[in-house]
Amino acid sequence: MTWRWRYENAHGGEVTDRPLPREVFPSQADAESWLGENWRDLLESGVEQVALLDEDRVEYQGLSLRAE
Repeated sequence: MTWRWRYENAHGGEVTDRPLPREVFPSQADAESWLGENWRDLLESGVEQVALLDEDRVEYQGLSLRAE
């Protein structure tokens, strides 16, 4: 299993037009821990929400990076 984040705009479209981290994680917990440490930088880079993928399967999506 490999876990990764898909970065999305406010409408759920994938953000691909800028350089963003393309980390791959061995576990869901590692991926979630990484996001907890890096969500502010992602938000500043124009990412509004994320989806967590296990290989190509979506574990969950639409997770907002905003505190609202």
